[in-house]
Amino acid sequence: MSLPLVVGVDGSDGSLLAVDWAVDEAARHDVPLRLVYASRWERYEAGVPSEGTERPSERVLAEHIVASAAERAETRCPDVKVTTDILPEDPVYALLREADNAHAVVTGSRGRGELAGLLLGSVGLTVAGRAHCPVIVVRGDGTALAGGHGRILLGAGDPAHTSEAVRFAFEEAVARECALDVVRAWPCPRREADGPAEPGEGARTHEAMASALLDSLVGDAVAAHPRVEVRSVTVEGPAHRILVDRSAGADLVVVGGRRRNGHVGLQLGRVAHAVLHHARCPVAIVPQTV
Repeated sequence: MSLPLVVGVDGSDGSLLAVDWAVDEAARHDVPLRLVYASRWERYEAGVPSEGTERPSERVLAEHIVASAAERAETRCPDVKVTTDILPEDPVYALLREADNAHAVVTGSRGRGELAGLLLGSVGLTVAGRAHCPVIVVRGDGTALAGGHGRILLGAGDPAHTSEAVRFAFEEAVARECALDVVRAWPCPRREADGPAEPGEGARTHEAMASALLDSLVGDAVAAHPRVEVRSVTVEGPAHRILVDRSAGADLVVVGGRRRNGHVGLQLGRVAHAVLHHARCPVAIVPQTV
């Protein structure tokens, strides 16, 4: 049986967008959808009397949220199998445990109760930095959310933790029948202040090294997926800025992430952190254990 696509829901606008996106994604990959609401309401309601209170309990609210999300998903695509669950625990730990048996985990960019000024909610950030399955944070405008650009953007980073991201990106391109842009950024050691890279042997050497690494990173995948239109390019400059800028014309940005066994903290590099906060389309962080 196929592993489910797990979506964290909390009734916020961000989680509703995540549900819509995830339904379409589940249909593309022919996997079931699992909607999960998690909150430690029992800890806070245990000593609160229910008589005479006008506000519904957290449990009642949770049941309403998951039922509404399930109805929304089934209306959007009746062919996708939808299940729900309500878990009385911290949302981060619940989603991290769900990630152990998931095709991927999907979250909104901000949850219920998050401060409006935040670029990314704490749950999405923490899950993306610790889960051992792909995590997609749904953000961006309507064109990107609907797949209207017809292309995926893959950041070709360190080969030691990018091969799983390459596999994921090609599978997405096949499922969506869209183009795949692969970008490898390269730094020039000699630059004019705030100017372009100086022409010369040093710049040409670094560009050639970036091109060779890019070819070795995606060469096998290109050969295995001849129907995918792949556009590979090397660009001088900081990788995080390049990917954020180019995300404006993409439906999904895919970035690899390193997972070290025994390390329990956030494992997000500068590039992943930047695109999670600033990309103009959904972002997939694909982990690889090293």
